[in-house]
Amino acid sequence: MSQKVLLTAKEINIILHRLACQLLENHLDFSETVLIGLQPRGIFLAERLTKILKEDYKVKDINLGSLDITFYRDDFRRGEKTLQANATKINFLVENKNVVFIDDVLYTGRSIRAALTAIQSFGRPSNIELLTLIDRRFSRHLPIQPNYRGRQVDAINEEKVKVMWEENDGKDIVYLINK
Repeated sequence: MSQKVLLTAKEINIILHRLACQLLENHLDFSETVLIGLQPRGIFLAERLTKILKEDYKVKDINLGSLDITFYRDDFRRGEKTLQANATKINFLVENKNVVFIDDVLYTGRSIRAALTAIQSFGRPSNIELLTLIDRRFSRHLPIQPNYRGRQVDAINEEKVKVMWEENDGKDIVYLINK
């Protein structure tokens, strides 16, 4: 097994600021926009972007939530390993709001399909967008594309993209791993 560094901590920081600026350009004051990190790993990206928007760009009152999609996945109960559910925390209305789903890696699109189903339990958004740090663009099973992407990666199916966050893993780095 070998691994190659795709993004260093410095590169991740630059990308996060660019993504925050793109969100600002499209949503201005965030009064009609909510950010929702997809559990388990999208929440780290969502929290980091929210922090940048609040501290560096002085955006007030950002609604940030987390959405667990475990029971909406099409592979639930299909594998040998039991899937572990995570907490959903959405303490605001999504009805008629612009929802921005945030996830670390966009691979097949199946997680986003599950998120589209899961969010309906919280209301009917007026618009849904997708922000992802890594877009594995040649691996889609469903016609889903991000509105905001940090970096596109051309990885073949045997390769894996691993995003590590300081809050969870002790450092910010993204690897491409060959099995």
